[in-house]
Amino acid sequence: MKPTTLARCTGARIDRAETFAPLIASAMAEFGIDTPARQAAFLAQIGHESGGLHWLVELWGPTDAQRRYEGRADLGNTQPGDGARFKGRGLIQTTGRANYRDTGDALGVDLLASPERLAEPELAARSAAWFWHRRGLNAIADSGDFEKLTRRINGGLNGLTDRLHLWAAAKAALGA
Repeated sequence: MKPTTLARCTGARIDRAETFAPLIASAMAEFGIDTPARQAAFLAQIGHESGGLHWLVELWGPTDAQRRYEGRADLGNTQPGDGARFKGRGLIQTTGRANYRDTGDALGVDLLASPERLAEPELAARSAAWFWHRRGLNAIADSGDFEKLTRRINGGLNGLTDRLHLWAAAKAALGA
């Protein structure tokens, strides 16, 4: 994938697109994000979630919502400090001890011992593509139900206008 194409699809600056283009292309190939429709949806979603491939670590206040990460059994945050330690990282903002464990197991990296590694560009890209694969998001992308796809990634429709804008740009750039 050319960096200029990636920049158009994700809203990234060209320097970020140059860094990520080979990593994202490799991650998409590894996890079967292999048609223009799937790629356009994936790139739009990671573009929004990462602020144009810029934010690989959740901005930490901590806000009230972030304080609620602490002790959340559904995230596997069972030890004091887990909320901040396992804050959102990667291009789809993996959050919580259990999700870090599962992602690390799938990618062959001990993310429980070194959660900060999820902010490394290669792991940020691979973790997003693995998340996509694990959640069966190719099928939703194939159906064209972008709102359903957004809900599966975000839990709601936060940032839908931006996501739709990126999706339209990605579809045009990739001929989807």
